[in-house]
Parts: sequence; C-alpha cells; structure tokens
Amino acid sequence: MSTFVKVKEAIVKTLLCDDDIIITMETGIIEDIGADSFEIMDLIVELESTFGVKIKDGKVKSMRTVGDIVALIDEMCPTKHGFTW
Repeated sequence: MSTFVKVKEAIVKTLLCDDDIIITMETGIIEDIGADSFEIMDLIVELESTFGVKIKDGKVKSMRTVGDIVALIDEMCPTKHGFTW
C-alpha cells in the first residue's frame, strides 16, 4: 500500500472529512479540509502510530498539504529500513 493511501486513510479517520472533499497530493490540510490545531495534533498521533515514526514539532509547520505529509513520511521511512508501503 502506498504512503499516499495510508496518509489519506489517516486523514479521513482522524479529520472526519466530508464525502465531497477529494483528497489529492495538493489538498491543503487547513485550507481545503479545514483542520484546526487540535485536529492536526490528532492526525500527527495517528500518522505516528500508522507509520511507527516520531514526528518532531518543528516538522509539523511544514506539513501544509497531503503531499508534504507523504514526502515527510517517505523521508522518515526509507525502504532501506525495510519499510515497503
């Protein structure tokens, strides 16, 4: 399963997105989905659990789009560590 699909599932699960929101790599977490700071923290916890990583507070500010999240997760979980998504 691709990183994008797993991130998308985490977003739908934690942010309870409306059915009419189409989630793409360009979808903005705040701008398009409307997540507030508490929801973003819930998403971070879900992502950490899903991918077995720890996302540092400094990285959260760079996570503006779904693509940003996917890139960060891919950077933290390279296939050389045995992860295949």
